[in-house]
Amino acid sequence: MTSQAAAEGGSHARLPGTEGAEKGQAGPTGRPLPAFPVPAPLQQHGPARIIAMCNQKGGVGKTTSTINLGAALAEYGRKVLLIDFDPQGALSVGLGIRAHELDTTIYNLLVEPSRDIHEVIQQTATPGLDIVPANIDLSAAEVQLVGEVAREMVLARVLRPVLDEYDVVLIDCQPSLGLLTVNALTAAHGVLIPLECEFFAMRGVALLVETIEKVTDRLNPRLQVDGILATMYDGRTLHSRDVVKSVVDHFGEKVFHTVITRTVKFPDATLAAEPITSYASTHGAAEAYRQLARELIARGEAA
Repeated sequence: MTSQAAAEGGSHARLPGTEGAEKGQAGPTGRPLPAFPVPAPLQQHGPARIIAMCNQKGGVGKTTSTINLGAALAEYGRKVLLIDFDPQGALSVGLGIRAHELDTTIYNLLVEPSRDIHEVIQQTATPGLDIVPANIDLSAAEVQLVGEVAREMVLARVLRPVLDEYDVVLIDCQPSLGLLTVNALTAAHGVLIPLECEFFAMRGVALLVETIEKVTDRLNPRLQVDGILATMYDGRTLHSRDVVKSVVDHFGEKVFHTVITRTVKFPDATLAAEPITSYASTHGAAEAYRQLARELIARGEAA
């Protein structure tokens, strides 16, 4: 296999770090990689654990991780609801939904209290994976919610009727720390922070953690950081390895053992409007998100 194919995790590529784990050596995070078991089937669904996929920096893999983690959890028999909470609507488009043509989206649920979330939920082509779509209308919600009583808790109110129907709710936040993101953090049980393996990406994490601490202190005492997910990793470069080492040194066990490598398969899957777990099921990147799902469940941070 060429170095390029190895970096992209070809169809027979091992998940980065697996070889080291088998020999008792360190994986890509510098720690021994545990074996995360395939989770047992669930006897019933709900109540859901809400996870906000959050980073105020754009282009770090939030939407990609939301789609593929959701699809991987669904493969393991979990009922998953994705919330597109970004006015760009990339999550919706990435799952084949023509969001700009929709009359009702998450925006309507936020500004019209009488709306039923069941009217807005759409099934995806992946069994067990549903979505509440968004489009550019959502950009107006922040302005309209400013004058509302308990404006930070509107999303929590919207989600309440369906929590018993799902095992996991993943919220794809916009790249900012505005009112929409605060709503997501107030509704959530945990935060998953995708972090690009690039030094500039690290600078904003401290600000994000500070915001999370404020929300925990003032609005949502149950909120916790579920973990930091290293994305766009290229093990051939010293830069990527140094970034991961620095993140682990600073955040310790909060950093997931699973690392998502950089590969052209992600934009290809987005163009095909499906998760990588179905678009390239045997690819190393698909297995990485399956491992992330198993790790999240093993940590007790998903059903």
